[in-house]
Amino acid sequence: MNSTTISHDLDDGVLTVTLDRPEALNSFTPAMADELEQTFREVNDDDSVRAIIVTGAGKAFCAGMDLTAEGNVFGLEESQDPGLAEMDDLEDPALHGIRDTGGRVTLAIHDCRKPVIAAINGAAVGIGATMTLAMDARLVSTKARVGFVFGRLGIVPEAASSWFLPRIVGLPTALDLILSAEILDPDAAVAAGVATGPHESDDLLDAARELADRWTKGRSPVAVALARQMLRRNAAEDHPIEAHRIDSLAMFHTSIGDGKEGVAAFLDKRDPQFTGRASQMPAFYDEWIARGES
Repeated sequence: MNSTTISHDLDDGVLTVTLDRPEALNSFTPAMADELEQTFREVNDDDSVRAIIVTGAGKAFCAGMDLTAEGNVFGLEESQDPGLAEMDDLEDPALHGIRDTGGRVTLAIHDCRKPVIAAINGAAVGIGATMTLAMDARLVSTKARVGFVFGRLGIVPEAASSWFLPRIVGLPTALDLILSAEILDPDAAVAAGVATGPHESDDLLDAARELADRWTKGRSPVAVALARQMLRRNAAEDHPIEAHRIDSLAMFHTSIGDGKEGVAAFLDKRDPQFTGRASQMPAFYDEWIARGES
């Protein structure tokens, strides 16, 4: 993948994605949205990747949308006048100038089969904050600043953050964070439940890497992918019986796959050698994911 706004570094199964516009504090652009979305879609079929860390180049993580762009700075087509009916088929190319660019990224992160960890090294405001909500952990450095500053600009929270944020911090705290539009220092971000840490700047990526290893090293890639999606999707169902249906299918297929090796390794008192691949999920997986998005 040829990228102009982000860079990739793969080391022992952990892909570090760096937002790479340091001269502009890694501010977000439609091109960055395209490249991030493509990255999080492509890693699903890349079995050399077991986890992803996202960080920023230079002193910022992402200072929000690039407000210096010409025209509509959010990459939207102002000649349109969309309503609810137009949003039924999100794959319609005609919606490219209507769909929130940050939301395309966070939906790709939500669908990802690999754990995603944010290493927030500096300012993360606007989309710089909301894009991390779809990730599985947010680690902040002592230099981080996190702000949901939309109210200051007369706009609304995007990137599906109205779905993610209340699930992370609870509705009352989410409302306060959004409506106050305050910028949180590292301790305040941790206290609000938005992130963990803080870590010294030089230790941030090491801490993120340690977490990535703890979650994925020596684990079945198929079981990790299933467990990640089960927790994200089943928790939003109206009744636990829906979780039971998916649990049953996931347990069945893992028990006849990597589960056999896991049990044998436990009995033999040795490390398991899992052979399952996240690029080759059980047959029900794609239907289940598609059902949740319809």
